[in-house]
Amino acid sequence: MFRLETVAVLGAGVMGARIAAHLANAGLRPILLDIVPRKLTAEEERRGLSLESAAVRNRIVRAGLDAARKAKPAAFFLPEFADRVRPGNFEDNLDWLREADWIIEVVAEDLKIKQALLERVEAVRRPGSIVSSNTSGLPLHRIAQGRSEDFRRHWLGTHFFNPPRYMRLLEVIPTADTLPEVVETISRFADRHLGKTVVCAKDTPNFIANRIGTFSALGAMRLLQEEDLTIEEVDALTGPVLGFPKSATFRTADIVGLDVLAHVVRNLYENLPDDECRELFRLPAFVEKMLEKGQLGEKTRQGFYKRIKQNGKTEILTLDWKTLDYRPRQKARFPALDMARNTDDLGERLRLLLGGKDKVSALFRRMLGDLFHYAALRVPEISDTVVEVDQALRCGFNWEYGPFQLWDAVGTDAVVEIWRQQGRSIPPLAETILKAKPRTFYLRQEGRPYFFDLERARHKFVPERPGVILLSDLRAVGKVVRENPGASLVDLGDGVACLEFHTKMNALGPDILQMVQVAVEQLQENFDGLVVANQGRNFSVGANLVLLLVTAQEGEWDELDLVVRQFQNATMSLKYAPGPVVVAPHGMALGGGCEITLHGARAHVAAESYIGLVEAGAGLIPAGGGCKEMLIRALDAAEDDLDRLNRVRHTFETIALATVATSAEHARQLGFLRDADSVSMNGDRLIADAKQTVLALIAQGYRPGSPRTDIRVPGEAAYAQMKLGVHMMQRSGYASEHDGVVASKLAYILSGGALNPSQTVSEQYLLDLEREAFVSLCGEPKTQERIQHLLKTGKPLRN
Repeated sequence: MFRLETVAVLGAGVMGARIAAHLANAGLRPILLDIVPRKLTAEEERRGLSLESAAVRNRIVRAGLDAARKAKPAAFFLPEFADRVRPGNFEDNLDWLREADWIIEVVAEDLKIKQALLERVEAVRRPGSIVSSNTSGLPLHRIAQGRSEDFRRHWLGTHFFNPPRYMRLLEVIPTADTLPEVVETISRFADRHLGKTVVCAKDTPNFIANRIGTFSALGAMRLLQEEDLTIEEVDALTGPVLGFPKSATFRTADIVGLDVLAHVVRNLYENLPDDECRELFRLPAFVEKMLEKGQLGEKTRQGFYKRIKQNGKTEILTLDWKTLDYRPRQKARFPALDMARNTDDLGERLRLLLGGKDKVSALFRRMLGDLFHYAALRVPEISDTVVEVDQALRCGFNWEYGPFQLWDAVGTDAVVEIWRQQGRSIPPLAETILKAKPRTFYLRQEGRPYFFDLERARHKFVPERPGVILLSDLRAVGKVVRENPGASLVDLGDGVACLEFHTKMNALGPDILQMVQVAVEQLQENFDGLVVANQGRNFSVGANLVLLLVTAQEGEWDELDLVVRQFQNATMSLKYAPGPVVVAPHGMALGGGCEITLHGARAHVAAESYIGLVEAGAGLIPAGGGCKEMLIRALDAAEDDLDRLNRVRHTFETIALATVATSAEHARQLGFLRDADSVSMNGDRLIADAKQTVLALIAQGYRPGSPRTDIRVPGEAAYAQMKLGVHMMQRSGYASEHDGVVASKLAYILSGGALNPSQTVSEQYLLDLEREAFVSLCGEPKTQERIQHLLKTGKPLRN
């Protein structure tokens, strides 16, 4: 194994700068180099600069870094992390590469350019340092031709997906010369420090994800033309109903960029002379015309879709692919799709869609028949097993299932029947799986996962990943201690339990609150510590607003007061549980999900956690102890009375504006996380890491505290300051009248009830203020309007 402490990125274009940004997110101080400009800009000439001026020589690399700093979605966890990147150029600073343990080449996709740069790199690199290329499809062995044996033994492909911060896939491509320990070092580092799902691919054109994913996208484009469909209709067919992302085919192409798609397609066509589907790797004529006209997608603000401003509102237009003109967006009308969307299970949904006799079923049989046939012919050409193919498509294209998992969901017999109806041959892989028992690529036996090993023609145990806990695996082997429809208590081993939510969107309701009490009771009797975590798409989006709205509309105020008390009791029981409770959020942890996070002895969060108290958007205030905890943190950190007022004002603004953190580090800045709270870059490792945090607290002799009675609230002075802020925002048009009502109640809580003079209060006192304000706001008609609008549209209402 090699130590990777200094990493250099060569090329500050879109990918290079964003790879450097993510290395900075991981705590490194990467080197970023690019070429020296060949001529001055008009601005540089006006300033009297020359080609020898330092500002000119680093202009290109700084432009790339600035673009990464301004990128949306953000490339850096925090804007100031850009200062961790050391910019330079190939002429003046190439010798910096002597410091680098890992050098990543990310220059133009041109074989000669890459080879020429690597010749210069070899002259300065330290023997034994690792060098890789981010090429998306050029043969790795050809790029390294002419390099020394030491270089080639430490050389491989590392194909990041754009944007590198958010796309989890990293394809690692060794050559015949690459040392196994080099592959292991990069794979381990990318997994643990960069949060990547690492897939080992073979050195074939465009590797795994782009090979299969591009074939699928081009198939959808052929379908568009041959079946005379609209852009919207194809995106409806190739979106979530199929387990693909909401961006489907054409929105995804706009995000990626049609120029990038064209490059991938042409590279595949040129480098796949023996591929039986080579002639399918061609862009439709209308897409070629779009390229000529500069309709490249989001980067040119028009592609298959176009966003315009009209009457102060944003409107999305759709391309008419026959005329290349834009028209108002039309809803795709497929009754069969509407029926299928009511089926949550993807396998059942696919079988329903494939089994009909209508046009939609025929389209799905064609699409999936093509996909399965092509994927079957690619193994073992592009990877040794089907597992790598499925992982690559899930993490690189955000498919819910990879192609062979989709195949299993449909059923091998059904897949073969589709091919027979289409007059297709049966690929060797399919012939092999037809002889297997059962005829699936994946199965579970005695709770353990297996995959079909083609080389041995039998199912083989999926090896465990050290440091990764899958709750589904524990559930399969009987590790559930207690459960109800909304939550489970799972034994993680070593005296640690996990409280897992599994409601829709992990919304908090009575079942989860009941299981919190069960978990705390179990801590007293059978466990030493508790992790609160789950492996759904999001940790929790907050309270169940449907139940809340119905209770409020029926005027059941005592019932509503009781529900809020129960939630407060649940969060307080977690805070003062007999053993350490570590809350491990990932994705969205909003409203009540944030409040649960705030009450853990520690939080151990995924780097991509979006935490916030968002109740103000629904016309409410946090009432599960969120206001209380944020106030306590602000007051405990204050150095003097002025600092107390400033910190309380900051807390008020954070909650009143429903601010959501854009990363775990941003959450720390906002006060949702403490300095002692930890971050896992790889969400797959989150539960195992949180368990280790629990065990560390136990080893340190953790003892629970007692509810506090020593909170010195800021009183009238802070209340007046916050009320003035609300008034000014209303006067300037930034806040509505009802915003003022909600914010005033929040100000009252955070000031401690506007006490004069400032006094010491208890946690329970602040909880009572929260509950009273929450229940009273539920009775406001405008709050009920906000909740209704949020439930209907998913967007907040300003009324």
